[in-house]
Amino acid sequence: MSPESTGQNEHYLRVARRRFRTWRGDRPFWAGLFTILGGVPIAYFPYADLHLGNMTLTMSTTAGAGSLIIGVLLITLGLTMWFHHIVRVFAGVAAILLALISIPVANIGGFLIGFLFSLIGGALSVSWAPGRPAGEETPAAEQGPSGEQPYEERPEGELQGAAAVPQQQGAEFDAPAEGGRHRAG
Repeated sequence: MSPESTGQNEHYLRVARRRFRTWRGDRPFWAGLFTILGGVPIAYFPYADLHLGNMTLTMSTTAGAGSLIIGVLLITLGLTMWFHHIVRVFAGVAAILLALISIPVANIGGFLIGFLFSLIGGALSVSWAPGRPAGEETPAAEQGPSGEQPYEERPEGELQGAAAVPQQQGAEFDAPAEGGRHRAG
């Protein structure tokens, strides 16, 4: 075994941590985590018994089933964001809608804790975009206008991004000069 082979000598926790970081970077991890953390209090509080000394507070309401359904759906959407990140926009919009519905249905959205976590998770999921590989450059169309000059002060041939029109090459085309129109009309 040579000293250059680092994979064999690494500790398994370091390897597991690196794999988790790679997995986490390829998907909207924080969006899924916030959505799951938002679904738990929404589903839990209607069935919880709080003990304060000898006194028991029961939060059971008539909307217990609705709270449970909303909480389970939010947890499912959080897991969907992790494992099927292709549908992240749908999952994010659904999480935002369920968070808004949880305000009147599920004890003010799990005492605003579940509502805020679900709302943040849904917004993070909608706004997440996959990163580019390290060696890939941004295409010229996405880079925006070149230079710092306003449009009016630019040289005549320079146009902005996608508005550029290709110049015709006179010698390469055998188009008839019929008033500038093509034969088809």
